[in-house]
Amino acid sequence: MWSLHHKLEENVDFRVFVADAVKSESVTEGESVSLNSSFTQIHTHEEINWKFGDFLIAKVKRNKESKFYGESAEGRFRDRLKLDQTGSLTIINSRTTDSGLYTVSSIRRATINTINLTVYARLPVPVISCNSSSTSSSSSCSLVCSAVNVSHVTLSWFKGNSSFSNISVSDLSIHLSLPLEVEYQDKNTYSCVINNPIRNQTQHLNITELCQPCAAEQSTYARVQDLIIITFLKLLKKMIDMFIFFWLFSWSLTGNSTLRSKRIGERHVTQVSESTIQKLQILLAGDSL
Repeated sequence: MWSLHHKLEENVDFRVFVADAVKSESVTEGESVSLNSSFTQIHTHEEINWKFGDFLIAKVKRNKESKFYGESAEGRFRDRLKLDQTGSLTIINSRTTDSGLYTVSSIRRATINTINLTVYARLPVPVISCNSSSTSSSSSCSLVCSAVNVSHVTLSWFKGNSSFSNISVSDLSIHLSLPLEVEYQDKNTYSCVINNPIRNQTQHLNITELCQPCAAEQSTYARVQDLIIITFLKLLKKMIDMFIFFWLFSWSLTGNSTLRSKRIGERHVTQVSESTIQKLQILLAGDSL
């Protein structure tokens, strides 16, 4: 009995799996990333398994043949996995949905290595534009830096190399924005930066090009008022011109009528005078007889 029990103990493998500390890897979507198995080589008849969460996605068989489970994990890794001679796993054309915990295990080595992979979305270049919702003073310009469809990022304003204003978001944000107000005569250099833990994108502010049009845009109401005043003055001028025209026309008609009356009166007086003279001449002729 002792001999049989001793043989059974020799044939049973009472290995305890030891998990190493979780390692972290980060990559930008679209790039390839290699997850290190921590093995320098694969021994004969050794089997290595790669899992994403609870899904088996790749395996190195005992004959060192690689096998991939394209339909596992909802098929997200189909045709995008590679294994090298050390059992390290390469993910091609990474996606944000690839983020998560990956484990590699070997029964022979009795170890489990865990890697936390984060795939960040590509960062857009931030856009600096006029902040039309803000009212600026006559000597300053209101701007806003924005980015759309971003997550796990920080948006910051820099003056020179120093950040003085920022906003962060972890979940997906449809529109992330950060305002800034600068003086027209400000000679400092400003830039808007969006970044995640591995990448950043920068947009520099050109006050001369952007802020002056912004000031004009923000004074739209004043320009409308000026336009109304100018239109009113033009209309008033036309009304005055028309009044002067009709007044002159009316005066010309009245003046001509008076002139004609005056001429008729003069002819009448002339005729009366001539008749009177003739009568006087006749009377004088009769007296002389």
